[in-house]
Amino acid sequence: MLSIVDAHVTFQMQPLVRPLHLSSGTIRDVTQASAAMTVEVEGRRAIGRGTVYLSHLWAWPDASLTHDERDKTLRGLCERLANELPTHFRDVALHPIEVGLQLHEIARNMAVFPHSAPILAHAMCASPFDAALHDAVGRALNRSAFDLYEGNVAVPTADKYFRDGGACRAIRAMLQPPRHTLPAWYIVSDTDQLHRELANAIRQRGYLCFKLKLTGRDDQADVSRTVDAYRAVLAAGVDKPRITVDSNEGNPTAESVLEYLQRLQATDTGAFQSLQYLEQPTSRDIHKHPHDWRAVSRLKPVLLDEGLTNLNSLTEAEQQGYNGIALKTCKGHSMLLVCAAWTHQHQMCLSLQDLTNPGIALIHAALVGSHLPTINGAELNSPQFTPAANSEFLPRLAELFEPRDGLHRLPAAMPVGLGSHL
Repeated sequence: MLSIVDAHVTFQMQPLVRPLHLSSGTIRDVTQASAAMTVEVEGRRAIGRGTVYLSHLWAWPDASLTHDERDKTLRGLCERLANELPTHFRDVALHPIEVGLQLHEIARNMAVFPHSAPILAHAMCASPFDAALHDAVGRALNRSAFDLYEGNVAVPTADKYFRDGGACRAIRAMLQPPRHTLPAWYIVSDTDQLHRELANAIRQRGYLCFKLKLTGRDDQADVSRTVDAYRAVLAAGVDKPRITVDSNEGNPTAESVLEYLQRLQATDTGAFQSLQYLEQPTSRDIHKHPHDWRAVSRLKPVLLDEGLTNLNSLTEAEQQGYNGIALKTCKGHSMLLVCAAWTHQHQMCLSLQDLTNPGIALIHAALVGSHLPTINGAELNSPQFTPAANSEFLPRLAELFEPRDGLHRLPAAMPVGLGSHL
């Protein structure tokens, strides 16, 4: 039996040391929501923690509302979840992942005032509680949260999406022995001074992997930016860089993405070959705004990101020709594992992207990247944008939080839960 005994949330404003420019706006500071949850499982009690940045520019890009209006609404949703979750889960005979999925359904259906937030914002607000749940259960049982899938326990919310044995078996089949190093990714905004800033980053941290933020509005300008970044990296001494691109839904059509790739290939074959994949280039609502990605995906993988808001989106993405999904822990640990298992079962690819996860959220994401067969390891960019939020874990976890030789290094011993106690 499992009970959520108590839950609460606190907030802290974290400034970015450098602005992060997205197609939806510029982020200069962000609210950090930190959840703590006490659970009792098999007669043992433990406290788990989870955290997320309430990034409304990503989850709720609505220019008709001010920053303060959206931030206040998101904080209110987190506070309501903290108050109500213990009343929903008392002595339930449910696997933690089923509790996590139901937790997100509660958040999805929770009304917030005075403004109505989109589904993605509800999922973001629920995610620190989902992480705290799995962290606490693992700590109560003195086990890693990735070791909770041994039996074929029913997961009613997810089992119907899987053939041959249900969600737990599919998750277990997907999980891999943990890897202890992950490639470090450097985020390149569309306003960065390429040669100077990339040379500094490469000299200081040895980066070999680079994520380019593009506008999506002008494929020729995006090609020029990609080629310039590639050549700047070569000039800084990186022989074989890995590059991904993200227009944050700035492209109008799949055809514009195809034109970008074709122009890139014709302009600089080296830059084209270094490009690993594209994160969701067009509108996040793939049901209202479908695109045929098959021509694009024959050239480079295109991954669903913001459009993945429920399990039904998986089959739709496969039908539209997406090659796989870009996972984010800020959509919830339970949702992430179920979606990853489905995608793996369908022989599609996985990446793990970031929402500038700070502190214990970075540890959580690193553990996900360690245990899942992601093609990029894990993107962990809070050391680049909000390093002060990681101070609690320094210097003892410097090898994880401060990449060296282009790598994040995890501890030799995998932690219990999701590692919040490290």
